[in-house]
Amino acid sequence: MLMGLYALLCHTSCKSSKGEEKEAATKFLVTSPVKMDTSVTREYVCQIHSIRNIEVRAQEKGYLQSVAVDEGQPVKTGQLLFKIMPKLYEAELAKVAAEAKAAEIELQNTQTLADKNVVSKNELALANAKLQKAKAELSLAQVHLAFTEIRAPFDGIIDRLHLRQGSLVGDGDLLTTLSDNSHMWVYFNVSEPEYLDYEASVKSKGPLKVNLLMANKQVFKYPGVVETIEGEFNNETGNIAFRANFPNPDKLLRHGETGSILMNIALKDALVIPQKATMEIMDKKYVFVVDKDNVVKLRAITIGAEMPDLYVVKEGLAADDKILLEGLRKVKDNDKISFDYEEPAKVIAHLKLPTE
Repeated sequence: MLMGLYALLCHTSCKSSKGEEKEAATKFLVTSPVKMDTSVTREYVCQIHSIRNIEVRAQEKGYLQSVAVDEGQPVKTGQLLFKIMPKLYEAELAKVAAEAKAAEIELQNTQTLADKNVVSKNELALANAKLQKAKAELSLAQVHLAFTEIRAPFDGIIDRLHLRQGSLVGDGDLLTTLSDNSHMWVYFNVSEPEYLDYEASVKSKGPLKVNLLMANKQVFKYPGVVETIEGEFNNETGNIAFRANFPNPDKLLRHGETGSILMNIALKDALVIPQKATMEIMDKKYVFVVDKDNVVKLRAITIGAEMPDLYVVKEGLAADDKILLEGLRKVKDNDKISFDYEEPAKVIAHLKLPTE
């Protein structure tokens, strides 16, 4: 029994000694978070609208005599788009023009008689009122005739044609839509905390410039400016809509496109760590914090923003914490380690994540 106990003690001692040698032989790299002023680019899904996008509708009924434009065609202010057969309205105009002429002659005759005191002043006033009524009806007939020609109210691009030549058009029927794409209004939703940060930034730095990431993942070459904010928050989402104005001289952007707004946000005294110092478990980010006894403790953190190779930590770490930088998969919670410490500025300067 004594011999067996001695052999067991020797085996345990040898195993412990080998473990200590392995621990001493494996040194891990440790660093700390760093506080710094920086900026992050936040991305917001957006919708792109023309500054003017209107429905072009018929104001008179009749047959569509001609369509002077094609879908997707650029047009100028005052250019003829559609013409409704004007014959009925031309006849109406001729009729009221004749009535106006007759009323004018009647007024002249009444004026002559009134000058000779043959008729009363009331009859003269009545003849004058009849002429004014005829002139009003003439103006109305001219307007109706003018409405048979539908012209572009501003420079823009024609959308789909809903009716073709020869169609019977009713009063108010939709013919097409017209978009002014010289500038584009881009709408995106911002959370309440980000809205408050924006308001503080505007007061100190002025209007905020933003960029537009298009659907093909290319950045639109003309930056935009946040011009206005809607009046109310959406109670269901907690967001409020911002509107940025983008110049569009090349007419690349069209009404109805989507993309992402890239907003550069300045962060003061942000707590920054390398991304490779973190690990993800069940959609949450964790780091290994090294305590004063060189024991690693797994700790959950909250990420406030993301930059290339770096995270801005919102909660979970302090500036004087030591965190494991490499070998995260080689240790487990409560392991005691041996390590070398590297200054965070040096770590960040040489940081490069694996490309795998």
